[in-house]
Amino acid sequence: MHPYAQTPARGDQPEVLADFTTHLSAQRGLSAHTVRAYRSDLEQLLTFARERGVDSYADIDLELLRGWLAQMAARQLSRSTVARRGAAVRTFFDWASRTGRMTEDPSARLASPRMHRTLPTVLAVNSAAALMDAARDIAEAGAPGDLRTWACVELLYATGARVGEIVELDIADVDLDERTVRVIGKGDKERVVPFGVPAARAVERWLADGRPALAGQSRTEALLVGQRGQRWGQRQVRDAVHRLSAIAGVDDVAPHDLRHSAATHLLQGGSDLRTVQEVLGHATLATTQRYTHVSAERLRSSYQLAHPRA
Repeated sequence: MHPYAQTPARGDQPEVLADFTTHLSAQRGLSAHTVRAYRSDLEQLLTFARERGVDSYADIDLELLRGWLAQMAARQLSRSTVARRGAAVRTFFDWASRTGRMTEDPSARLASPRMHRTLPTVLAVNSAAALMDAARDIAEAGAPGDLRTWACVELLYATGARVGEIVELDIADVDLDERTVRVIGKGDKERVVPFGVPAARAVERWLADGRPALAGQSRTEALLVGQRGQRWGQRQVRDAVHRLSAIAGVDDVAPHDLRHSAATHLLQGGSDLRTVQEVLGHATLATTQRYTHVSAERLRSSYQLAHPRA
């Protein structure tokens, strides 16, 4: 008999959850954010189970899992939240059964709603250009904060990187001679992404005239730094992009929308899906394919506006 095959006591559950989170991060390579979300979902499930007299995860059955999801639906939680929590418990119970911690997987026949997929927000090419031009024009005065915003938005749009990936860049990650940047993505996967001359100019100006003024005596290696020399944060980037959108007179966008825009514009410009997948760091091609739907939807809208028989 497998050493974990017996029904575990309630006191064993923290240890089992710790083993599971280690499995998610070390073997599955999931991000720390996803691991925390999965653990929180499982803790909520265990609380739900205890309220119904079930003290061990090994005694949870399909009926209880369905009741848990039904309760969330009754509370009108979003489909994406319910779907993620369903995925969390399926992943956990599959792992628990494969490792001998349970004799069978109660979630094998558990169905949960699919996440409602919406088309991402994408700037038109001329609007993206207007945003970049506005950042450059404002930075011409040489204010360190404006130089930082210019370098940041140019990199976001040029590389299609996530905002979390941009703020984690160090100076050594940027090769201005080759015009490439080394990005650490989800699951600590590394990729090297090229960028163009406009982004290179913005980064060069930031490193020469902006960063030294803000970094001061700080020894941080961060590429983008804040007022006290610390690494610039995601919230500050979002605020800067929102302000810049208003100044440029374009639709209000978030940093992640620049990632969507970069992917869509690459495809519209003739890049193949595999190339865009590598640039964005997507684990599967299916994730990248949604940007083809964006292009198709724009084509359909233009057709309906222009064609007399649309």
